[in-house]
Amino acid sequence: MKTAIITDSTAYISEEVRAQHDIHMVPLSVIFGNETYREEIDVTAEEYFHKIKDAKTLPTTSQPPIGEFVELYEQLQRDGYESAVVVTLSSGISGTYQGALSASEMVSGFDVQVYDSEISCMVQGFYVLEGAKMAEAGRTPAEIVNRFDEMKTSIRAYFMADDLSHLQRGGRLNAAQAIIGSLLQVKPLLHFVDKKIVPYEKIRTRKRALKRIVELLDEDARELAPMKGVVIHANRPSEAAEFKAELQEKYPHIEWSLSYFGPVIGTHLGEGAIGVGWYKE
Repeated sequence: MKTAIITDSTAYISEEVRAQHDIHMVPLSVIFGNETYREEIDVTAEEYFHKIKDAKTLPTTSQPPIGEFVELYEQLQRDGYESAVVVTLSSGISGTYQGALSASEMVSGFDVQVYDSEISCMVQGFYVLEGAKMAEAGRTPAEIVNRFDEMKTSIRAYFMADDLSHLQRGGRLNAAQAIIGSLLQVKPLLHFVDKKIVPYEKIRTRKRALKRIVELLDEDARELAPMKGVVIHANRPSEAAEFKAELQEKYPHIEWSLSYFGPVIGTHLGEGAIGVGWYKE
């Protein structure tokens, strides 16, 4: 069975890697006023963070139209694929999962399995890359989804928001909380619980927040089992690369990669955010 692997743009897997592993991508969008930009296609993360500095209001974000999934399923079917596994960002923060699922019911004779990663960014990408490897080896959609369920038991991710104004403008903090938090240099650690982004801890200063993420990682890494990890940044490439190098030295048994928060997720977390995700292989 020839199985296609599909994800949405918030996995932030580079075009080069997608091409290398035959991964298909459907983009979400950011909307500045009357202008809509499909992330990873019309606007890069770097361009977005430059553009948002001049924006008077925070852009909005939008899930892909159902028709884009339908068109992709039909094209893959014409190309000789018999099935597809779709990995989406968490259904608790976007309707993308439901859109992909609804689209699957509009295409006959093509088996589509839609998987809710319950997370986002390159941690979502862990599922995608594993699925691509399995599809290439001829594994069935059911086998791929079973593997995803195994991975989900050990996947962890924590994000530090540096700019509280984005959380406030996005409705996750009120104005008073944002002002007080900024004055106290509070850097909230966030994580996913029940498919939604929620606060984990409020920590003073960026340095302490990063240290706390390492402490949380250490609880899993001390077992010395083979793991994969990723450092994710919002327009802080140098700092993220330095942090990754420190983690690589401390945890040589973890295979580390570097990724980024693109426009859609960056709209909610703000510039300067840093995240770390990992799972046991």
